[in-house]
Amino acid sequence: MSPLAPSVAPSPPGPPSTATEGMRLRREKFGDTIEFYAPGLKRWQTPEWRPQRANRFLSISVTGTACALQCDHCHTKVLHGMITVSREKGLFETSAELQSQGTEGILVSGGSNRDGGVPLLPHVADMRRVREELGMKVIVHSGVVSPRLAEGLAEAGVDGVMLDIIGADETIDEVYHLDLKATDFDRSLELLSKQEMRIIPHIVLGLHYGQFLGEWNALEMIRQYPVSTLILVVLTPLVGTRMAHLEPPPLEDVVAFFDHARRAMPEIPVNLGCGRPMGPMKIALDRAAVDHGLNGIAYPAEGIVEYARASGLEPAFYEYCCSLTWGGT
Repeated sequence: MSPLAPSVAPSPPGPPSTATEGMRLRREKFGDTIEFYAPGLKRWQTPEWRPQRANRFLSISVTGTACALQCDHCHTKVLHGMITVSREKGLFETSAELQSQGTEGILVSGGSNRDGGVPLLPHVADMRRVREELGMKVIVHSGVVSPRLAEGLAEAGVDGVMLDIIGADETIDEVYHLDLKATDFDRSLELLSKQEMRIIPHIVLGLHYGQFLGEWNALEMIRQYPVSTLILVVLTPLVGTRMAHLEPPPLEDVVAFFDHARRAMPEIPVNLGCGRPMGPMKIALDRAAVDHGLNGIAYPAEGIVEYARASGLEPAFYEYCCSLTWGGT
């Protein structure tokens, strides 16, 4: 997979903000390239960038739209846009069909069971075949990890493991409806680390009904392990969920966390992921991501590519998941 130039000229941006400590750190550690990502998880384009192959990287659910948790922020909504693995057509067959149509990588995800993990174990043999026989990149979204799953994913040779890290017991109970503690998420990081997996933790900012609660603790847990990339996403109240009536978390709280995360993990790529509110808040968040030295942005708002250029950064464009920070070859 290689960087892809935008297809049309960008629109003019507003003036960049004053350079921050985060920007200084990212230039010192990573240089002046900023990465923009557009996987085929949804239809997206701006006047600055129109991806050419929407099916280059796709998501597959091993549970269809079923999930045992019915979390207050999601209620299975994120599963509805995924390709479903069926009894008649397993993960390998589904992946082979997608590859024949031009797909180069997949995210294997699904709904959670009552233990907080995605039921991936029955599919690890197929994951290995997808990697070895088809040569496709395979990322998984695991949920809470058991020792058996960590071993299975390592044996399958998956390219990376994505999982949300929750740092507040109250959020695990009230939002996820799980009888677990923050230490169980820390244990997941430990198990994956022992298997020398490529770990891509996510933190959902404002997950506790639009308020910050466990995010700082989650970041501290993540800092203790050799993770590949940290992905930050922002709570987006979705229609049809118990949080639909809420406001997103305050912009100033999110921006402060961008700044803290960049300075707390200066050696690790930090990206702004797919999930965040739309409209003016998205523009403000994306500008803050540039200003505070984040490495990459998924589905950038209109004007952000040129805003990055005006800030002295050189954009690179990738039609795959922002967790694949090592995949731009």
